[in-house]
Amino acid sequence: MREDPEAPILLFDGVCNLCHSAVNFIFAHEKAPVLRFASLQSAEGQQLLKDHHLPQTYVDSLVLIERHHAYTHSEAALRISGYLKHPLALGWMFRIVPRPVRDLVYLWIAKHRYQWFGKKDQCLLPTPERKARFLDQST
Repeated sequence: MREDPEAPILLFDGVCNLCHSAVNFIFAHEKAPVLRFASLQSAEGQQLLKDHHLPQTYVDSLVLIERHHAYTHSEAALRISGYLKHPLALGWMFRIVPRPVRDLVYLWIAKHRYQWFGKKDQCLLPTPERKARFLDQST
């Protein structure tokens, strides 16, 4: 895969089982392989958090970096839906729900994700076929 410096990047909690499932879901349902990935805990993820003025301890949300802007919480999730095949791309329509309400639900799920879905001891290691889509290819 040719590396595109403008490609959107999804930062995710590398030890969260729900986040691993979300990344696998994206791989299975993406319209075209454009998203790139990094765990929030990786050196690349940490640098991107710093570059976008987010705390290095930030693990409460997915972060979508798109066109040099970082989106978090429900806005990140809804923007990700735009990269998915139909009808999943229609998730974008939930933007009609006021952001404070969407974020309240998002943060409630994020707060309980380890309790409900569990946690891994180490970050997700991509399969050989997916490795090129991850920023840290040394994993």
